[in-house]
Amino acid sequence: MQRWQVIQHELIPELRQEVGPLTPKLEKVIHTLEWVRIEEFVEATWCGVGRPPHNRAALASAFVAKSVLGLTTTGGLIERLKMDRALKRICGFAMWKRLPSESTFSRAFEEFAQAQLAERAHEALVITHLGGEVLIGHLARDATAIEAREKPVRQPKPEPRTETQAQATLDGTAEPRAEAATEAQAETTKPKRGRPRKGEVREPKLKRIAVQVGQTLEQMIVELPKQCDRGTKRNAQGYKVSWNGYKLHLDTADCGVPISAILTSASLHDSQVAIPVSTMSAQRVTNCYDLADAAYCDETIRAHSRSLGHVPLIDHNPRGGEKIEFTPHEAQRYKERTQAERTNARLKDEFGANHIWVRGHEKVMSHLMFGVLALAADQLMRLLL
Repeated sequence: MQRWQVIQHELIPELRQEVGPLTPKLEKVIHTLEWVRIEEFVEATWCGVGRPPHNRAALASAFVAKSVLGLTTTGGLIERLKMDRALKRICGFAMWKRLPSESTFSRAFEEFAQAQLAERAHEALVITHLGGEVLIGHLARDATAIEAREKPVRQPKPEPRTETQAQATLDGTAEPRAEAATEAQAETTKPKRGRPRKGEVREPKLKRIAVQVGQTLEQMIVELPKQCDRGTKRNAQGYKVSWNGYKLHLDTADCGVPISAILTSASLHDSQVAIPVSTMSAQRVTNCYDLADAAYCDETIRAHSRSLGHVPLIDHNPRGGEKIEFTPHEAQRYKERTQAERTNARLKDEFGANHIWVRGHEKVMSHLMFGVLALAADQLMRLLL
């Protein structure tokens, strides 16, 4: 409340006298920048040699304002800054200097993506206001499709054998070592189909979820596929939809604040990211219940949730059998999971997740996290004020 009083009664009137009247959207940008404090996470890169770079703190603030104002492109952001003196002053650009070019904005955005600027600012915001002794009742877990403007990566196909190699194999003149190496490589890359032969013992292949239980968070995130590919999932109306791009996995508190986010390939199943995202959320906040739909129905996921001290409320997937329904009090708590769908909708409609113009996992993640950061600040202002 003290911060709110300072902004409302000191900062905003001073800006009105300097640059003129402020719209409600510009006042929202001021409050968001004051809450996230993204300039504190910008690293200085100039060492005193060569031409000094443009103010990276102002550029970072401009990208936050881009998400708050719902601007779709960097060119649109620059045009708005040229026309709106108030926005230019709010972001921290000098009024007597020319704005940086669009290529400078793009290079700065690439630096922010590589340094994970938005991710670090979001983590600090969540820990500051919702970490520590704050107890969160429910965390809703869900994944949403992110369409990207890039070609999906195709899996490499095995090289066909030439006629000389095939004839040498039939004649028995092929080198035994090379043939044995080829057969061994085929056995290791492609598992045998069908039932095992009598007396044949096959080693069981561990699922990704079972392997993640014994890994650290960094190891789990590194092993997740992150390239752009094609994904398919069933929407809320029961229809299958397909898209090219990525999939964003979010943990959302029952107050509407996104707690943690992981971006993966579109083809990755939702359940493969349940353990990493729950581990990330547990390092930031303390919650009681984990809410998820039937895509996360797995005993390993439930056991991991209990090991964190949480109560898993995951919709049962009968898989052709009999469905296990929630008890009345569990069904009432499970209704809080709709907060995840509202967060996904706001992120796409209001904070730029539907307009991806960058390419590559790092840049797409940075673009989305600027929106997640602005959304988290907006929900915190609604909650605490």
